[in-house]
Amino acid sequence: MTAAAVSERVRPARASGTGRARVGRILSYVLMIGATVLWITPIVFTLYVSLRPYSETSKLGYVSLPRSLTFDNYRQAWTQSDMLHFFLNSVAITVPAVILTLFFASLVAFVVAKVNIKINVALLIVFTAGNLLPQQVIITPLYRLYLLIPVPGFLSESGLLYNSIIGLVAINVAFQLGFCVFVLSNFMRTVPDEMYEAAVVDGASLWTRYWRLTMPLCRPALAALATLLTTWIYNDFFWAITLIETGSRRPVTSALANLQGQFVSNQNLIAAAAMMVAIPTLVVYVLLQRQFISGLTLGSTKG
Repeated sequence: MTAAAVSERVRPARASGTGRARVGRILSYVLMIGATVLWITPIVFTLYVSLRPYSETSKLGYVSLPRSLTFDNYRQAWTQSDMLHFFLNSVAITVPAVILTLFFASLVAFVVAKVNIKINVALLIVFTAGNLLPQQVIITPLYRLYLLIPVPGFLSESGLLYNSIIGLVAINVAFQLGFCVFVLSNFMRTVPDEMYEAAVVDGASLWTRYWRLTMPLCRPALAALATLLTTWIYNDFFWAITLIETGSRRPVTSALANLQGQFVSNQNLIAAAAMMVAIPTLVVYVLLQRQFISGLTLGSTKG
């Protein structure tokens, strides 16, 4: 068979493969664009509703062209819902919960991944299995425990874990710990053991190997987890309404619920409040965007 004949047979196969690749690429673009539109549409519509006067939407409907746009809904939502007070409550819950979760999870993950003890696998299974437990299953015994566990007076006015900020911090740390241990332990296993062996030869203690060697290398993974934890804990509503009795101590998500109950017909006001509540999580993502993306892609380049 001549070279020309072989070339004639290879050319259609190559063209067919190129055509399939082009079709696959077009379909992937269509799916990504469609998913982006579906994801952004509710946000854009909420922003659109928040900028319209209530009198206009009640007359023309929410799906209509605007005659005027205004920030009055934002001003009213900020003052009437006491947004700053509830936002500070959320900060007081979210910041300690994220820091404590990452610190405790990194300690457990280091032991699981880099300390040779017999219970490593069992320890990882226990922490990972905690993520499989639905929150609603334990709410009744947890509620009763919170009514029995004493807390120092400077942490809770009632002297109990119930109806206190520290109680929300504790339950969020407990429920987020398993996922963070799983992620951090898998990442720490990618760190070469030769580095730890060299550190041991140099006389480094276990704490030094954890704090000075492991933690700096885990910065991308910690940033990615910090972004996720901030979003999850900040947006929590279930634990707030269950474990906090006093409305003034609840986080900002509960403030939205109170606003909806008081102004049930003014959806424009609720939309404006929802947009303001979402701003802090967007700020956190923007600040940690580079570390967040690098943390998510770490496993794709390590074999």
